[in-house]
Amino acid sequence: MKKTLILTAAISLSFSSWAATHTSEFGALPTLKVNAAKAELGKRLFYDPRLSGDGALSCASCHQPDSGFSHPDALAPAYPGSKGFRNVPTLINTAYKQIWFHDGRIGTNLNDVTREMLTEDWLMNMDMRLMQERVKQDPVYVSMFKAAGYGEPSNGSIRKAIPEFLKTLTSNTTPFDKGEMSELALKGQAVFTGKAGCVQCHNGPLLSDGKPHNTGVEENLDIFRDPLRHHTFIAFNMFMGNENYMNLKRDVGAHVQTHKADGSDMGKFMTPTLRELQHTAPYMHNGMLETLQDVVAFYNTGGGEDSNKDSRLKPLNLTWQEQKALVAFLKSLSSEPLTTEKHVWTQSDYNYAPIADWQNAKN
Repeated sequence: MKKTLILTAAISLSFSSWAATHTSEFGALPTLKVNAAKAELGKRLFYDPRLSGDGALSCASCHQPDSGFSHPDALAPAYPGSKGFRNVPTLINTAYKQIWFHDGRIGTNLNDVTREMLTEDWLMNMDMRLMQERVKQDPVYVSMFKAAGYGEPSNGSIRKAIPEFLKTLTSNTTPFDKGEMSELALKGQAVFTGKAGCVQCHNGPLLSDGKPHNTGVEENLDIFRDPLRHHTFIAFNMFMGNENYMNLKRDVGAHVQTHKADGSDMGKFMTPTLRELQHTAPYMHNGMLETLQDVVAFYNTGGGEDSNKDSRLKPLNLTWQEQKALVAFLKSLSSEPLTTEKHVWTQSDYNYAPIADWQNAKN
């Protein structure tokens, strides 16, 4: 193994010295302390559609267990009457992150992330006061909140319980973590840390540097072709204070954080984790790449075309065999699907019907 890595680094024409100093950062994710009663409560809440305004949409509607707690479509669904304009990110290992969303607009805690997902009108469109009353009327919740030490159901405890459940969504059983990678995957790791230089941005236990970069990903024009997606896109950019939002023809990404006058931060997106990739296709912030082979081919050509593209992205000149090995390594970063009762609420005990004609119904 060491000989392979050293040989690959020696023949690499770029990134080799940088990669050598970061390889040691790879490793298993640390174990999180989880309160079982609070996590069980959070699990029931995660799958409960009454947490949305019309009572038809749950957190799991977009973050589906069978898709690695992401969504199989390129662009996200959204609350009835709107559609999303970005790919749904996985929630597996999200409890380890310090910055959330593709544009990195929240860097505080999962409590704040949960609040935004529940209350944004194009996401779950939930009034927190109404949500609290709905939950308080369910005797199962009354018992579970008490057992979790929260007392009477409240908005604050809901925003604590769901993140507690998210702590259970971890991937420590991958072939990579267990040291059970195939020979091809081991060769792919050598390419990853050496010739390909992927380790520049994909490092640490999450295989992400937690920073925004522009890699020249092609715009997903469905955002502008579909009136419902475009409406959501415009409303979001207006709310985020982005200039000239009515005429935007690109997703500005992390520009919502920095708002550089020269626009040099446009098109930067947070480096995603590489864990659980096998379950979370399609890829990139807008779902423009369908397979891991497509992702590797994209970077092999030096990324896409963009005036703000990271200057470090150059053609990698990987052989077909090296690309195949790199894909094998990326697949080794995925565990078995988290689709058992430990991670999925399987009981049909909600007894809450969706609200018909919700736009005209009074609370």
